[in-house]
Amino acid sequence: MKSGLFVTVEGTEGVGKTTNMAFVQQYLEARGINVLRTREPGGTPLAENIRELLLAQRDETVDSTAELLLVFAARAQHFNQVICPALAEGNWVLCDRFTDATYAYQGAGRGLDVSLIAQLEQVVQGPLRPDCTLLLDIDVSAGLARAGRRGALDRFETEAQAFFERVRQCYLSRAQAEPHRFRVVDAGQSLEQVQAELAAVLDQLLAR
Repeated sequence: MKSGLFVTVEGTEGVGKTTNMAFVQQYLEARGINVLRTREPGGTPLAENIRELLLAQRDETVDSTAELLLVFAARAQHFNQVICPALAEGNWVLCDRFTDATYAYQGAGRGLDVSLIAQLEQVVQGPLRPDCTLLLDIDVSAGLARAGRRGALDRFETEAQAFFERVRQCYLSRAQAEPHRFRVVDAGQSLEQVQAELAAVLDQLLAR
């Protein structure tokens, strides 16, 4: 039986997920919350191996369905070996991307049938969904410019801008459809403003 809180952080490239997840973790731990910080794809040795397969640049064209199945293979391992046990112990789980990313990247980005994604979501997760999803949102051009300054790009980061426009619109549509779960934060603001908004959301979660 789940007793902890499951918080996910989503967004397109360059929104500052890594920096802001560190802030969220520190903010919660300073208030006495045990936090398990993890990521997708990844989170276990096997899932991290699958992550490497997914992100590596390669000459071979990667079939979109093969990509989707790899994502969910990593998620099944991560979900059952890490996320569920941590929640059962009463910890908060803070996850860099989860299934919303699959709807955005493989669904909207790649054009895969969302009903297939929904079926795999049910198979892997059952009824469990994040309690809160922090969506860091930014203009795609600005985000890609930020990402480009980080260094070498992975297989996803080299996609065309139109791909990321579709991804962003999917995220925003999902947030509009589930306002009880999503909190949209303008990641184009200063870091201080972004983190002030995140702190306000976290205070609401802590008050539950």
